Amino acid sequence: MHHGICNLSIVPIRILAEDASEMVTQLLYGDHFKILEKRKYWSKIRDDFDGCEGWVRNNQFIPISREDSKTLKSSGGARFSADLVSYVSDGNTALIPVVLGSAVNNSKFLSHKFEGALVGSEDGKSNLIITALHYLNAPYLWGGKTPFGIDSPGFTQMVYKINGHKLLRRAEEQATQGEALSFIEESEPGDLVFFDNKEGQINHVGLIMQDNFIIHVHGKVRIDRLDHTGIFNTEQRKYTHKLRVIKKIV
Repeated sequence: MHHGICNLSIVPIRILAEDASEMVTQLLYGDHFKILEKRKYWSKIRDDFDGCEGWVRNNQFIPISREDSKTLKSSGGARFSADLVSYVSDGNTALIPVVLGSAVNNSKFLSHKFEGALVGSEDGKSNLIITALHYLNAPYLWGGKTPFGIDSPGFTQMVYKINGHKLLRRAEEQATQGEALSFIEESEPGDLVFFDNKEGQINHVGLIMQDNFIIHVHGKVRIDRLDHTGIFNTEQRKYTHKLRVIKKIV
């Protein structure tokens, strides 16, 4: 078995094969991946969705065959859980909580039953900001991808994923996608805005809203003012991020 699927709510992917290691991202229920290396307690994996690599515990996923992996990849029409928290049942009495954006279309493969609200279709930008607002006030968490902890590229990736579009995992990777815009005035709600640090490295991303606002992760998922300089935080009365580039993905 050289592939696997996540059968739990949220599973950390770590940079090293140890529990105290940095979490680089997370698997959500229904996510599937390739196993690159297997040890006694840990496996190094590559996420099928974004290619992100890291280590997960062997008792936190189910191994699947190459044929099953191909079936999951080719099934198409991904559908995701639409509520902050919903449940799948195992056919007996056990319930497994699943969070917003979980790939519940794979529940049948796992012999689970899901009866909650669904979302997921490629329909342009119309629902991007609506989806983003579901994460409002979610706390910042390095490597996080859920309403209970999320980082800035995890936030933009999940918003786009739920709406049928693929973004890479890190902010600097997402900045390589799409078409660059010259001015904020050319942008539309749902376009991505990237910011860099003093060394010129892109380290932050958010989604443009109407009327020169941005929704992004800074301590929590929040809404701030945006102009040609960057993000102005009215609570701190200062600019917190320096504008680098605006990208149109869809």
